[in-house]
Amino acid sequence: MTATDPAAPAATAVTPRDPRYEDLLDAYNHRFAARPREIRVAASAADVADALRDAVGAGARIAARSGGHCFEGFASAPGIEILLDLSALDGVAHDPGRRAFAVGAGARLGPVYRALHARWGVTLPAGTCFDVGMGGHVAAGGYGHLSRRDGLTVDHLYAVEAVVVDGAGEPRVVTATREPDDPHLDLWWAHTGGGGGNFGVVTRYWFRSPGEDSADPARLLPRAPGRVLRRTAVWPWEPMDEKALTRLLRNFAGWHEDNSAPGSPAAPLWSNFIVSHRSAGAVMLTSVIDEAAPGAANLLDEQYARLTGGVGVDPVVNDRAVLPWMSSWMPSYTWPPEPLGRYKNKAAYLRRGFTDRQLETVYRYLDGDGGNPFACLVLSGYGCRIAEAAPEATAVAHRAPVMKAMFCGGQWTSPDEDAERIAWIRAFYRDVFAHTGGVPVPDGVSDGSYIGYPDVDLADPEWNTSGVPWHELYYGGNYPRLQRVKERYDPLGVFRHGLSVRPPA
Repeated sequence: MTATDPAAPAATAVTPRDPRYEDLLDAYNHRFAARPREIRVAASAADVADALRDAVGAGARIAARSGGHCFEGFASAPGIEILLDLSALDGVAHDPGRRAFAVGAGARLGPVYRALHARWGVTLPAGTCFDVGMGGHVAAGGYGHLSRRDGLTVDHLYAVEAVVVDGAGEPRVVTATREPDDPHLDLWWAHTGGGGGNFGVVTRYWFRSPGEDSADPARLLPRAPGRVLRRTAVWPWEPMDEKALTRLLRNFAGWHEDNSAPGSPAAPLWSNFIVSHRSAGAVMLTSVIDEAAPGAANLLDEQYARLTGGVGVDPVVNDRAVLPWMSSWMPSYTWPPEPLGRYKNKAAYLRRGFTDRQLETVYRYLDGDGGNPFACLVLSGYGCRIAEAAPEATAVAHRAPVMKAMFCGGQWTSPDEDAERIAWIRAFYRDVFAHTGGVPVPDGVSDGSYIGYPDVDLADPEWNTSGVPWHELYYGGNYPRLQRVKERYDPLGVFRHGLSVRPPA
């Protein structure tokens, strides 16, 4: 079903007295517990417009949710009165008129991958958590294991359908494309990394790779891999000392510093390094490459030799396998593992590996007290094709980094643990970036953070003492243009949350 399907049923309004309410209310991070007076399950853009009209008319706060995997409470804050559920907008279809693939904002990554792969043999360079919804993932920029080869998800975004609210409080459905003469070009651009919940409610995306204009849908997006080479290496924590762990981290970063430029032969090779807290017992590397890529096996082996050099601790697992891409490797990660989990995560872009002082801090926290088996530092490969675009070409200004870092406070289920767990991850992150005010201010190492992993602490002077505003960390020099889009398409400030774009002063 697509966002404008005339046969779509009317929106469903679910109130707290409805037995479906609790199931529909459920979201990723149970630290936040909204109790909206109703949940609207929208089946069309018209349904979304009706919900917005009702909310504005009643002065009620409204928020939209696709997959619900927000790190903060942007779609589950206590003040939300109407929750707009987009899960029914889950269609995936070839649109011959636009020569693009139409994907509903409520579709989740797993079904999108399967539909594109099974019907047309193509794919998108998007995330590896299959339960994540397209709505927020794409609006934040989107990236995954094929991004070094194919760029960010938004590098393939042709158009977006969004319901916006004008100055009179009247919703309207707008379709914005990347065509230079499109009167809504700025609205398209704002959805190429400007974050979710800022300008309107996205109901549908269209994807077509730049330079493609074929009637053959199999040519409109990157080809999906057939089989992949995957290496899994696991090192035990038990014999790991500071020298060994920091050598592993230096080697991982050094390889990415040397192999992440545009045009690098290593572009098809993506790696994810999960450095868990000692209580988890192990740290793990996953590297994957399309088997058909030139020199794939040699690239995988050369990377492994570089990563293990001088470490002094042998992995307990060193597995290299050839696997079908869709059925056996994807998905690589499913999140959250705990359906009632509570989380606090943080992120950073890295232009190069951590300094010696930062590595000392990483070891101290991951080897020390206060963490839990799910607490970790995750480093993911970046660069290559991503770096080919100019910072202003999309709303994603971060095109120079070679890695992404995510700092995970782990998972827990009891509210009684909130204070301890949150204090630990805040201190960990603050101390790693202590030389720049506790946050990843752009310098020789860091390059800000990813709005897809939002962290309201970046806007809190208690945790950000750098003097650099949160919006510069997330958007760099692109924020003023985002502010102008906000002023034009959301003049009443209907769409707001803890890190929402503010109109110009």
